[in-house]
Parts: sequence; C-alpha cells; structure tokens
Amino acid sequence: MNRAMCSLSFAVVCLFASFTQAFAQEALRAGVAAVSITPPNGTPLAGYYRKRLSEGVLDDLYAKAIVFEQGGAKAAVVICDILTLPRHTIVTARQLIETQSGIAGANVMIAATHSHTSPVVSGENTRDALDGGDSVEAKAYTANLPKLIAQAVAEANRKLAPIKLSATVAQEHGASFNRRFWMRDGTVSWNPPKQDKNIIKPAGPIDPDVSLLYLESQPKDALGQPLASFVNFALHLDTTGGQKISADFPGHLARLLAESKGKDFQTVFATGACGNINHRDIKWLDNQKGVAEAFRIATILAGAINRSWSSLRPLTSSRIQVRSEIVKLPLAPITDADVTKAKEVYARLTDAKTTFQEQVNAFKVLDIVARNGQPLEVEVQVITVGDELAFVSLPGEIFVELGQSIKQASPYRYTMIVELANGSIGYVPNHSAYPESNYEVWSARCAAGAGELLVSAALRLLNAAKQ
Repeated sequence: MNRAMCSLSFAVVCLFASFTQAFAQEALRAGVAAVSITPPNGTPLAGYYRKRLSEGVLDDLYAKAIVFEQGGAKAAVVICDILTLPRHTIVTARQLIETQSGIAGANVMIAATHSHTSPVVSGENTRDALDGGDSVEAKAYTANLPKLIAQAVAEANRKLAPIKLSATVAQEHGASFNRRFWMRDGTVSWNPPKQDKNIIKPAGPIDPDVSLLYLESQPKDALGQPLASFVNFALHLDTTGGQKISADFPGHLARLLAESKGKDFQTVFATGACGNINHRDIKWLDNQKGVAEAFRIATILAGAINRSWSSLRPLTSSRIQVRSEIVKLPLAPITDADVTKAKEVYARLTDAKTTFQEQVNAFKVLDIVARNGQPLEVEVQVITVGDELAFVSLPGEIFVELGQSIKQASPYRYTMIVELANGSIGYVPNHSAYPESNYEVWSARCAAGAGELLVSAALRLLNAAKQ
C-alpha cells in the first residue's frame, strides 16, 4: 500500500513538474528594438505637395519593432517614423524578415506614423514626383528602407525573453481636434481660419483614447524591469514643419517616457484612425507650429500616460493569432471631363494659377486612370495576443468614425487601430463625408462606402480570432 501510494505521489509530482515545464515553455516572450532610418541631408521630404530637401536633423527617425512569441508562434509589429509606406516596401520587407528571422511575412504588421518631416518613399502615386520621389536620393532611400525594417525585426527577435504584458486606456480630450467644420453657408470646411465667425461646429468627433501597452521583463529570481510601451492615439503628425528631419511629437514622447522609465526604455507610437483629426485648436490664435508645439503635444500625452500607470491591468492569456483578408475597394467615379482636366493641370503644375484643389483632384484622377478600372486591393490584418489584445491594420488615412466603429464592436477589450499599415491608399473617409466634400474627399481614390468595407473586414477577422 505504501509502495503504491509512493508510486502515485511520484507520478503526481512528475505530472505537475511536466505541466509546470510546459506552462513555462508556453509563456509569452517579446523583444523590442529600434533601428535608425534617418536619411542623409538633401533627401526630399514628404507631405506638402512641393519639393523640400532636408537641411539637417532635429531628432532621428526609427523603425521600431516588437516581436511577440508564444508556444512557437511569432508575430511582429513594426512602426516607422515615416509619412507613408507603399505596398512594395511592405512586400520586400516581409520577404527579408522571413528569410532573416524565420517569422512568416504574413505575421508581420508594418506601419507608418505619418510624420511630415520624414523622407519621401517612392511609391505608386502620381504625386510622389512632386515631392521629389523620382530623385536619386529618394530612390536610394526607398531601396534601403526594407533592409532597415528587417534589421529592426531581427534585433527584436534576438532579444526575445519572458515578459509581463499590461494594458490600459487613458482619455485625453485636449490634444486632438476634428479638422472639418460645418459653416454658416451649409458647407463643410477643412482647416478654416482660427476663430472664424462662420464656423458652427465640428463635422465629426475625435477619439480621445490613449491606448497603452506596458512591457516588463520577467527574469527568473529578480524583479521585472520596464522594457517598452506601445502607445496608440488618433492624431495627425504635422506639428513640426520646416525642412529638418523629425519624428514629430512621438519622438518627444518617447524621450519623455524614457526619462522616468530608464534610458533604454522604448516607446512605440502607432497612429490611430485620424484622417480627419489634427492638433489645431481653432479657439486658440497661436499658430501651433514648430518644435515647441510638437513638444507640447508630447507633454500632454505623457501626462495622460503617467496618470494611467496605476490603472494598468495585467493580460493573463497570451495565445498569438494572425489573420488577414484582401479587400477589394471600388474606385472613386471619374468622368472623361475629369481626365481631360487632370491632364491639363498636371502639365502645368508649376503654374501659379493652378489651385490646390485642382492639384489634389488631378493626382487622384490620374492615379485612378492608371488602374484601368481595377479595384483597389488592400490588406486588413489582425494580430491578437490572448483574449483581450488586438492590433488592427488599416491601409490609409482613415476617418476617425471608422476606427471608432471597429473599437466599439470589437470583442477585444484593448483594440489598437493602426492606420497607414501594410500599405496606403491615401484618405479613406466614412460614407457620410463624401457628399460633404472638401480636401479628404477630393483626394480619396476609393469610392463612398470603401471605409465601411474595411470596418466589416476588420470585424470579421476579430470575431473569427475570438472564437
């Protein structure tokens, strides 16, 4: 009897030990790395419908990568301090990542922050040439960028170690503003003059969520140390201006958080759905431009984050899933007259009589013509970690209402909307914005309803992952 009991006890101990070992092997691991993607002086800068050559560096640009691993499954999220990333850059970077790090390219999300003080990355748009995208410098930078993105993932992959992952959502209502306004004449204006008496009210909401992930190392027999944060907020990156390289306010935010968490602490900032959101407060007469403005916004966000540390909630499950869907989006309708006009405008872009609206329309129309009637094919991707955390990629400058629709219906408590991810098709307004018109609608290559198709795809993927 005693021998039998001893045998049973030994079996239970062995079973428990095996279970414990298996659990340890299934623990969530992560690695974080940042690789400089700062270009040399003289590289064309993106975002202003004119050629600007960089004249120095205010602060460096980075490709920042987080690699998650659990039970042999890996996924990576890479955020680049760049205006936009064309699809060919994503494809090449994924191929390099798969070769160098053994992470399936389909399991990698790559996004741009949309800094307007970053280089042109030569893509598929007619407008690229106006920004200097056809220059030798821009083409050289574009060719090298996938290698730097892959390097960031490789370094993060080498740093994989057990972590504790926590999350929370803070609220900040004073840093972002809807930039479309209903006017007294019944129209919707884009960035009207400050304190304009003809303004009635904003034409849409903001998204005040400052979503925060917090990664701590979990070494054996030692206290964990701050490793990194992932911050998701819906705000257009165009505060700094000028002709010097800068990551804009996310760069300042990263440095501010490192002051309290340690010099090696990384902050990865992902831009939320903010196609119609910027930092411009129409009630305030300050021009809100320059380094001081970028630092002011970073300070506001750092304050919201610092107030939220105590509300962090540990994420206890860690299973990694990646799902994606190719969505076909209808092109914006154009007429023969539109095409004729676009060609005329493009032929005289340097003419002072060419208006901004004419230029925007011309680039849109010529890009649509180049597609020969083929719809836009874009990727929507979802990466989930456990039962509460999801990253959602959307391929353009997405109106805030669309991002909120996903978050409100998502089965994941912490849903990070990452715009300008895995490619970009430019502005994606919500359906009701199309008859209101103005800049974002003039520019949109996709037809009304395209944004809602992206929302539907994202929710299908989120719900499938949750099952």
